Amino acid sequence: MKIYLLAPLLLVLAQTRAQKAYKAADAFAKTITAADLKTHLTIIAGAEMEGRETATPGQKKAAVYIENYFKTLGLQPGNGSSYQQYYPVYRDSFLAAEVSINGQALALNTDFTPALASPIGSLGFGEVVYVNFEDSAWKNGKVDVQGKLVLFRFQGLSGAGANAGFGNTVGVRINGLMAKGAAAALVVQDIFPLTKPFERLTNMRTNKLLNRQSMAYFNISPAWAKGILGNDWEAATEGKLPSKVYKAEVQTTYNKQRLVLESSNVLALLPGTDKADEYLVITGHYDHIGRQGDVINFGADDDGSGTVSVLELAEAFAKAKAAGKGPRRSIVFMTVSGEEKGLWGSEYYANHPVYPLEKTTANLNIDMVGRLDSLHIKRGVSKYVYVVGDDKLSSDLTPISVFANKKTKLELDPKYNDPKDRERIYFRSDHYNFAKNGVPIIFYFNGVHPDYHRPTDTVDKIEFEVMSQRAQLVFYTAWDMVNRDAMLKRDIPLPASAMGR
Repeated sequence: MKIYLLAPLLLVLAQTRAQKAYKAADAFAKTITAADLKTHLTIIAGAEMEGRETATPGQKKAAVYIENYFKTLGLQPGNGSSYQQYYPVYRDSFLAAEVSINGQALALNTDFTPALASPIGSLGFGEVVYVNFEDSAWKNGKVDVQGKLVLFRFQGLSGAGANAGFGNTVGVRINGLMAKGAAAALVVQDIFPLTKPFERLTNMRTNKLLNRQSMAYFNISPAWAKGILGNDWEAATEGKLPSKVYKAEVQTTYNKQRLVLESSNVLALLPGTDKADEYLVITGHYDHIGRQGDVINFGADDDGSGTVSVLELAEAFAKAKAAGKGPRRSIVFMTVSGEEKGLWGSEYYANHPVYPLEKTTANLNIDMVGRLDSLHIKRGVSKYVYVVGDDKLSSDLTPISVFANKKTKLELDPKYNDPKDRERIYFRSDHYNFAKNGVPIIFYFNGVHPDYHRPTDTVDKIEFEVMSQRAQLVFYTAWDMVNRDAMLKRDIPLPASAMGR
């Protein structure tokens, strides 16, 4: 009986402690205002930043703005003597390509384009294997393509670029040919002549060298394919031509260069008092998807909203420290890049942490907190936020969120904690690189809206009042985490691979 009576008493004491702690925080939480958020976001999501694509001038302008603001707050550099943690980014740039069939040179952009993934080099063949992927000979493994040049048709592409509409269909075909030892391929495309030159840069990557090279392949026009197949061309267009070998002299060359670029995370440190060697990391990604030609994807919500929330949180805690109410634990304010490319910046930090992961009490990640989604608009609810991941790594997380929300009174929606979530939101932002290393996380999110990843994700559509309330919720949550006696318990131990990082 005494045990049962003790539990409610402990809960009351915890609530009393939290209420007292939050009362001290109120004055600083109020410095997180809609007006200040709008001031920052108008710059971060402005045209000058050009959509903040990773490893571009626009992203670097945003990094300078963030760093300078951290400096004005008096925060320490978060990476030794630097506010930035740099990491390399690579991409390939097309230099030259040639294709000739039976002694006749094809014209680039008019008759052919190279696949940018092709390896550098020159090849020559005296015959071509036409492959019909639907005929029985191919399906039964009776078509020999080992070391040979393959010709196949691909329909359905449209648009100006040679890469338009690619994706799994051509990729699966090429991978299948590589598995059977083919040396190169000619892919017949109904896109020539191109209305504008093909894109000469590959996608960015963080690996200097690819783990697996593609084989060489080139897109060619139907007219040149007809020159190889002759009278069989019509049957090929109808899908009735069986796989067979044709005599033809084909020579190809391809050359490209590797470009070494750079991106960065921007970090600032607010040292703690008696528990300064323990850390809370607050993140938001400041990159977006850039521009397509003259059209800018501004990324006001994604994730300009999270970025400027981090700035406002940094200001609130800096003011608390200046008033003699600084946090017991140190706080790392970090805006990361490369999220849109595949969580690159946070992955780099997790693999090269400036502060030990085993000493990191939690990561609070803010990604899209400035808008309303259709589900809540239909319900007439604006004061809400999706709280993701608070049920997964530490049993301390949910109670802290609930206590903190007594101040902001938002609806805390757990929808994306559902293991059956089809959108897999838990795995799609920077907190995941902390979570997979055992660090407790909470991810704050407003849900997807029609302007997601579109040029129309602009500042004028941001709900700044509710955005400020969401940022205040993060502030109160962080206040509890950095001032409590013990680090958050870890229900799942830190993986051995993360120890010592």
